[in-house]
Amino acid sequence: MDYPIGEYHCKLDAKGRLLLPSSFKEQLGTALEEGFVLRPGLFETCLDMYGMDDWRDLQGKLGKMNPFRKESLMIARRINAGARLVKIDGSGRLQIPKDLLDKCGMVKEVVITSLPDRMQIWGEEQMQKSNAEMSDEEFAALLEEKLGNIDFE
Repeated sequence: MDYPIGEYHCKLDAKGRLLLPSSFKEQLGTALEEGFVLRPGLFETCLDMYGMDDWRDLQGKLGKMNPFRKESLMIARRINAGARLVKIDGSGRLQIPKDLLDKCGMVKEVVITSLPDRMQIWGEEQMQKSNAEMSDEEFAALLEEKLGNIDFE
């Protein structure tokens, strides 16, 4: 699935519903009808939001692990813990379950970002804290280390 380009600042209402911007919904196209899977982020205090095709791909990869190894079961269980199927309602809102909101500290201001295989939903304050963990200089060094030897021709 192609995820929306950019970063979207939204607000949660009192019932935990997130009104999605029209430009965001336009980019999602038919994926809006199928729904999404939300789950707590593995490494950060955010929610990962997968399109159904990408969620199925992830489950297929997990299904290839040996089910008779304890590590495989632990990995699959942790990745699937807290996962919920969510859909966009007729008013263009995404209902985020209260326990997921609480787990990620989301109150009102929310930011949605895209990654190659999923989106992330952040409380604005948590995102700022996460981004501040790495300076611009550290980020530049990491880019050079990880991508500097790639021939882009």
